[in-house]
Amino acid sequence: MRFRFTKLGKVRWTSHRDLAHMWERAFRRVQLPLAYTQGFSPRPKVSFGLALPTGAESVAEYLDVELAPERAPSPDAASPARITPALPTGIDVVASAVLAGGGDSLQEAVTSSSWTIETAGAGHDELLHLVQQALAAHSIVITRERKGRTADEDVRRAILSCSVDGTRLDCELTAHPRTLRPSELLRAIDTRPDTSLEAVAVRRTHQWIERDGARREPLPLDAPGAPHALFLADADGVRAS
Repeated sequence: MRFRFTKLGKVRWTSHRDLAHMWERAFRRVQLPLAYTQGFSPRPKVSFGLALPTGAESVAEYLDVELAPERAPSPDAASPARITPALPTGIDVVASAVLAGGGDSLQEAVTSSSWTIETAGAGHDELLHLVQQALAAHSIVITRERKGRTADEDVRRAILSCSVDGTRLDCELTAHPRTLRPSELLRAIDTRPDTSLEAVAVRRTHQWIERDGARREPLPLDAPGAPHALFLADADGVRAS
């Protein structure tokens, strides 16, 4: 099964590992029959989509779970209304659906993410100039660290789009061959020597799968099990109106 969920409010500071433990506890509480790995220390077969930076919010996170074939649950056993109360405040399941087996994992399938980034350190006009300058560039090289080593990488192609609304950036960043994080985007576009852009609030709004020129979400909100309401995010999580 695939779940789409939000991560809003204080729970945004939860690490990816702790988030996985929260979901495992929730599945135990609702007695969802999960499939487990083999070996000395069996683990539930659970896989997340692209990792969300700690401190960032999201209204478009995804989780795939494999169920035990010999214990098929009832149709409503994994409904958003049943799973959400077993999760901490700020994590709300907004859609769930049964998937056919054999497809790519979420991390392999998702090709890009859309973000909103509220910034500090530049006014609208200056921020607009920095973005226009970055989009016009053929190459943008930043220093990245991975496994204790640093390397210079050209990240221009990872910026698929970027627009300015006041001091907020609305952008789409690629996920392959390596994800460009919002913090790296700010470093990439800010060429000023004495000041720097800072992220005040970061939220992922979409994850996208692109195939043959068409793109879709891993699980849209109009999927079976999704609530038919407008969701408004606030500091305490999500409320329907």
